[in-house]
Amino acid sequence: MGKMTVLGAFFQKVAAQAIAICRVILLIILSGYAFNIQGQSGAQPQVVRVTGARFVYPLLQNWIDRFSKEHPEIQVIIESRGSTDPSQYDVLLEAFEHTDEVRHQREYVYIARYAVLPIANSRSQFASIYRVRGLNKELISGIFFHDLFSDKSELDVKAPFTVYTRLQKAGVPIIFSSYYGYEQKDIRGKSIAGADEHLIKALLRDTTGISYAPLSLIYSSTSGKFQEGIDVLPVDLNGNGKVNDEEKFYQDLPSVIARIEKGTPSNLRNIPVAYLHLSVDKKTVSPEAITFISWLINHGGNDLHSFGYLHPEPGRLDKDKFEQFSIKRVKQ
Repeated sequence: MGKMTVLGAFFQKVAAQAIAICRVILLIILSGYAFNIQGQSGAQPQVVRVTGARFVYPLLQNWIDRFSKEHPEIQVIIESRGSTDPSQYDVLLEAFEHTDEVRHQREYVYIARYAVLPIANSRSQFASIYRVRGLNKELISGIFFHDLFSDKSELDVKAPFTVYTRLQKAGVPIIFSSYYGYEQKDIRGKSIAGADEHLIKALLRDTTGISYAPLSLIYSSTSGKFQEGIDVLPVDLNGNGKVNDEEKFYQDLPSVIARIEKGTPSNLRNIPVAYLHLSVDKKTVSPEAITFISWLINHGGNDLHSFGYLHPEPGRLDKDKFEQFSIKRVKQ
């Protein structure tokens, strides 16, 4: 009996250890299953890559931040543009019109407008004279552009100046030059590599510097006033060759935006205005990119004025057209 009692106790101990081991194994299995479920529910968000005109990145980042709060399942990132576009991107934000060949392959949304103004180093003799006198079309053409058919000797410019312009092809110089009947290559002066912001930096280092820039780079988005060291050069709005006091409304960003948005072609001359557009490849666009653009169509306009941009003209932001494109893509 003594041996049986000892043997029984031994088997009970072994059984207890076996049960404990099974429990541990079961806990490991269940923990792994739970981890797998958690990993599936917390899957990495789908990524949408956006590239394009660099001067718009502050506005774009603001849009992304707002969008992410409502759509945490989609991660939108900016792929910064260098001398060329990145090798991979989903959405293109551009500041000039594409060629017909490119347009045939892409779907467009015209999301905002931007205005371009002539500027000068605020410490320059040029600024001290022309912030008061202003610039008419003839002066702008003579100062900023190479023209074989104009006589530069007849220009009555009262101060030394150095024009700074973009080296690479870009939206702002294309729009600025085409408005006056030229091409970007016709802009005279020193060509600066990099983005539009680099023109501002070059101008601020040169007390004879003048250039051109969109409102978003001229004015602070927080104060609405000129960026330090910059002066806007008023232009002849009604085409009479002179700049009167009513045409000097550049003291703050809200005043400029209000005047331009209410203007007509007859009283808003010599201020180039162009569109910002978003576009996607018609064949490869992802559902997440469509979601992002659809959100911008409905909510992006709330931020335009504070960042220095104008609302699209009535009917230009075609919500129905993009919605039809979206439905067609989903069916495919």
